[in-house]
Amino acid sequence: MKRYVLAAMAALLIGGPAAAQEVATPKDLPPTVQAQAWIDKDPAVVQARRALAAAGHGAAVLAAGPHEWTANASTQRRRVGGVGNSTEWTVGVERGIRIGGKAGLDRQLGEVDIEIARARVGQARREAARALSDLWLNWLAAHSAQALLKEQLSFAEANLAAVDKRKRAGDASALDLSIAQSDLADVRRQASQADSTLAKAQAKLKLRFPEATPQPAALSDPAEPMWPEARWRERIVAEADPLKEAEALVRRADLTASRTRADKLPDPTVGVYTSSEVFRNERVIGISVSMPFGGTAREQRLQQSLQEAEVARAALDRVRQGITIEIAETHADAVGGLERWRIAERGAQAARESARLTQRAYTLGEVDLQSLLHVRRQSLEALRAAGEARADALRWNYRLLIDAHLIWHLADD
Repeated sequence: MKRYVLAAMAALLIGGPAAAQEVATPKDLPPTVQAQAWIDKDPAVVQARRALAAAGHGAAVLAAGPHEWTANASTQRRRVGGVGNSTEWTVGVERGIRIGGKAGLDRQLGEVDIEIARARVGQARREAARALSDLWLNWLAAHSAQALLKEQLSFAEANLAAVDKRKRAGDASALDLSIAQSDLADVRRQASQADSTLAKAQAKLKLRFPEATPQPAALSDPAEPMWPEARWRERIVAEADPLKEAEALVRRADLTASRTRADKLPDPTVGVYTSSEVFRNERVIGISVSMPFGGTAREQRLQQSLQEAEVARAALDRVRQGITIEIAETHADAVGGLERWRIAERGAQAARESARLTQRAYTLGEVDLQSLLHVRRQSLEALRAAGEARADALRWNYRLLIDAHLIWHLADD
């Protein structure tokens, strides 16, 4: 853990939060190579990457423009009095032409669509990374809880055997034996619940990330967040993919409004044609130009796009506000979680010592069995609370690292 903290602080000193390089992946989380592979196979990430590829094709469509060459042909039969009938024909090609800077605006729209899709890839990878971190920690915490209950189960079984032996020797009552049996049943129930919790944690992890293979390990001691809240906010806001998407959507809305404004001047259709007339004695070559008249629909479409641009700006403000609130909450949870873990750890140590002293007193006949089992239950609850507090404190600290794109190459989106 010390190496992780030192690496993080070195990144801070080198370039500040907005330019910080990645820190070493905490030992409680899977290595970068494995995590990247699992994240990139997440269905949401695959979907976002496919959407990015589609956006590239969409940008090419916009760059090419909506107009295509159109071929036309016509034929007619002319009756010429006193002469006869003349078969005449006309053939030509025509195409719409973007004017008023529309081609440039279309290219910019395509580029912004790619930016939006790329931001959504980053957002999907971040959400998958969050899920991987949470599910991984859940499994490790559940495994630690299971190990704790197995240890308590061994104590309860040994205690029952000891009470049964003392009863046969006449040193314990039938009530003591009944209490010991009841205690063992309760611990077995809790151990079974711990087994189920671990099985569910493993199932959730494997269903979301099928290739994930966690190994039992003790969770690290939580540490202080390496930056104050203001610096976390600077870094996370700079890397926030939802904010990048919202900013790109504002640019797209503005470009759409500009494109709609340019479209108030309709695109002309220009063509060339040739025709044969009057018994093939006349050959005509000409140019055609047609242009629709802009009307109310184009004006209303412009007003609609201007209002949609304002909607996008309001959405950007909402996203920025939401991200800022989330950063504050996450940092507060990381700081508070650390303090809660320290309190819980002190309580667990005190309860463990109390259980040791009570066990000694019971051996000397200074306390009864009920008092011993009561103290043991208190110790078990304190140890479980300390384990849960440890996992929660780590969870929020790692959430900051993920949101800041400081691990698992998340900054490479």
